[in-house]
Amino acid sequence: MTNTTVVIFVINVKTKLFINMKTFKDLEFFPHPNHVMGKHAKIKFDNLYGVSVVQTPYSYGGESGLYELAVIDSNGQLTYDTPITNDVLGYLTEGDVTKVMIDVQKLNAYIF
Repeated sequence: MTNTTVVIFVINVKTKLFINMKTFKDLEFFPHPNHVMGKHAKIKFDNLYGVSVVQTPYSYGGESGLYELAVIDSNGQLTYDTPITNDVLGYLTEGDVTKVMIDVQKLNAYIF
């Protein structure tokens, strides 16, 4: 029988100084893969979380020029189990997107 050790590292980003935080201006938008009239950006942060931001005629607020945001995990998949939200966030201005991005960057990272 072999012993297996699982090591889980927890980075407490609350102890870091928050400098060089990513903002809306750091997002690089590309044409949305499923909507001709849409755009999409994805960014991952140092804590291994990230955000996916879309604007399409079918996204929440997209027809009004606003954005929809989802929090993504270390695998790039949508996650609904953070204190930020348990769903996507819609009807966001560029400033709102920046605020949520900063909140996500402050989350503790869990690395498996």
